[in-house]
Parts: sequence; structure tokens; C-alpha cells
Amino acid sequence: MKRTTRGALAAAVAGLAAALGATATPAAATAAVPVPVPLGGAETALGTELPEIAGELPVPTAGAPEGPRYTEGRLLPDRTLPQLPVTGGLPGLDVRQPLPHLLGEGFDHAALDAPAAGLRTLTPGLALDTPLRAPAADGGLPSLGLPRAGVLAPVVETVPSAGLGVGPGL
Repeated sequence: MKRTTRGALAAAVAGLAAALGATATPAAATAAVPVPVPLGGAETALGTELPEIAGELPVPTAGAPEGPRYTEGRLLPDRTLPQLPVTGGLPGLDVRQPLPHLLGEGFDHAALDAPAAGLRTLTPGLALDTPLRAPAADGGLPSLGLPRAGVLAPVVETVPSAGLGVGPGL
């Protein structure tokens, strides 16, 4: 391959990489992925104005679990199987529906806007302790007791919101 051909090919690849890098965003860097619902073809085929619908799908990301917490008198850590935090969101929806003046003059569109809401969760965890207790402080043998087991409940935290409105040309 000639030097000029290699140079032209390298310039084309570099330009393409720059163009793709400027427009593409990695999925992990975005909080929600937009999902448009194309109804233009159905609108043209039916000869009527259809609603505009768009959605958002959140991208969940897993966090790091807490490290073990040792407590005095126990042989196993406090949370044997730690809870895993996962953050993401609830899906969002945006709908704009034309109304043929059903509510009177000035009210020709209805809109529903439910943006993607943040969501924080913790998976269930497990707390265990053995029937063998810690050795006595005076150097004696460990004592026996009942085994202990507990399930750490899952956690879900979110604050969803939505707005409904009617008006001219929303």
C-alpha cells in the first residue's frame, strides 16, 4: 500500500472515530435512555393526528457493598452476606394527545408528563452467627449457644412524580 493511500485511510478512520466519539455516549454514562415511539406512518395512513409518545428507560448501576463489620463477642461479621446497593430509576413517559376542542376553545391538547424518577435499592442480606461463642477473657474454652440467623430486608426508595395538563398546543 502506498504512503498516500495509507495516509488517506488513516485520516478517514480518524475522522470517523472522532465523529462517532462526539455523538455516541456509553450506556453506563447516561442515567436514562430515550425511547421514541414513531407514529408518523400511522398518522399519515389514517389521516388523523395521533398522540406523540416518548419514554425513558433507566440504566441500573450496581454499587459496592459495605465491608464486614466485626462486633465483640461474635465469631462471624455482623452482616455475613452484605446488602448490594443498586441505583437506577423508574421509566419515564411523555404523552401529548390532541383533543378536537372537546373541552371548549383553547383546550386542544392534553399532556401527561411522568419523568424518570431516581430509584435506590438494597438487595436482601443475611446475618449469621455460629453456635460457638467467643472464648472467655480469662483464657477458658468457648461456650455453646443457639445459632443465630437473620434476614436483612430489601430496601426500595423512590419519589415518582407526574403532571397532567390541558391547553392550547402543548
